[in-house]
Amino acid sequence: MSLDGLLSGDALVSLVTLTAMEIVLGIDNVVFIAILVGRLPAAQQGFARQTGLILALVMRIGLLFAISWMMGLTAPLFTVPVLGQVLSGRDLILLGGGFFLIAKATWEIYDKLEADHAAETARGSRGKLLWVLAQILVLDIVFSLDSVITAVGMANHIPVMVVAMVLAMVVMLVSAGPIGRFVEAHPSVKILALAFLLLIGVMLVAEGMGTHVSKGYIYVAMAFSLFVELLNLRYRKKQRPVTLHRRFKKTG
Repeated sequence: MSLDGLLSGDALVSLVTLTAMEIVLGIDNVVFIAILVGRLPAAQQGFARQTGLILALVMRIGLLFAISWMMGLTAPLFTVPVLGQVLSGRDLILLGGGFFLIAKATWEIYDKLEADHAAETARGSRGKLLWVLAQILVLDIVFSLDSVITAVGMANHIPVMVVAMVLAMVVMLVSAGPIGRFVEAHPSVKILALAFLLLIGVMLVAEGMGTHVSKGYIYVAMAFSLFVELLNLRYRKKQRPVTLHRRFKKTG
């Protein structure tokens, strides 16, 4: 595709639309990385966050240049006799990623609510970093597959798709740090984010079993829940000085 073609009106509209869509689809990736990176020492968090997002970009661009292989993933592989469900390679990837995300989100919620972290130390930080990057890579494969399928459906030219993915990844690289710090600073938001990941995992499993779930409903529900939680945070912040003032008057 020539430069003139890339700068044509239709190509620019596709570029802007696809970039916005890639940013929206990348929200769950950023949230997942923020949750995992929060377990690392502060000195390693920036590196892990950037490495995870760069791996996601490389994965997506690589899949774009393997379109013929990707299209082969939709071909039926076998039928599950009990369910009467025909599964393809794409379905298996979605099922594996969905179950992994459900298990990971459930474990993280349990860990935040029940586990005792008083005895944790900084030992094995290198091994922990590699484990976090491995988990990010696994989910990058699933999220990238979803992202590339969306990109192929919205644009006809690979250069437009590549530029849109790069622009979306720049936005995510800039926003990932503030989002991660915000999630870590507010435990209730962290639990809400884990609940989002659990919901996305269920959606991936449903997609893998052939039931289409509109992402619009999920993202609207996520946005509304986050809006309510932000109101709660503002309310608690406003109430805290009043409570402290009353306690001071009682002790005084």
